[in-house]
Amino acid sequence: MMKLAAYCVLIIILCGCTARDWRTASREPAGIAPDPAVTREPVVQVYGAPAWGWRGWFAIHTWIAVKPANETSYTVYEVVGWRKNRGLPVVRIEKDLPDRYWYGEKPRLLRELKGPGVDIVIASIDRAARSYPWPDEYTAFPGPNSNTFTAWIASKVPELKLELPLSAIGSGYLEHHSPPKGGTTATNSWWVSLQPVSRRNSAWLN
Repeated sequence: MMKLAAYCVLIIILCGCTARDWRTASREPAGIAPDPAVTREPVVQVYGAPAWGWRGWFAIHTWIAVKPANETSYTVYEVVGWRKNRGLPVVRIEKDLPDRYWYGEKPRLLRELKGPGVDIVIASIDRAARSYPWPDEYTAFPGPNSNTFTAWIASKVPELKLELPLSAIGSGYLEHHSPPKGGTTATNSWWVSLQPVSRRNSAWLN
């Protein structure tokens, strides 16, 4: 009887999560990132936020935001799984707000670099992101996913000194999978858009 009750509660919770609509979920800035309009120094920030729906109970979505010295806007680097369903590369490199809520979930700052020497790190992050070996592939588990992308950049940019938490499921994908043969990279297939991700249709928000 207790088992049945537990199952019923679980179903109710799952239904509640499913009933949430990503289209009305907050994508507002969380107020964590330095204002680029008044911050002249270079900034690198790595964020993590609970994944959409029930996946957020145990998994996070991660991304990287950078602002070179004297720039007045941030560039966001991330992998978004639903883009694959629309025939787009899953890698997203765009000018965007750095610390948006991830569809209702407040982000947490995982790593931050600021000041002298950070512009060099930013250039390395950009090169690593554009050489990501799985620009058109996405699998929630075990990967490659958004956390695989962040882990790839961390492995190529040791100056970042980034250690992802256990909840960054997919970050260990690199340990057991070699990049595709033939040297496939994101160089020829990554996609940049000025249209924020929040304005596009989404079937899968990791």
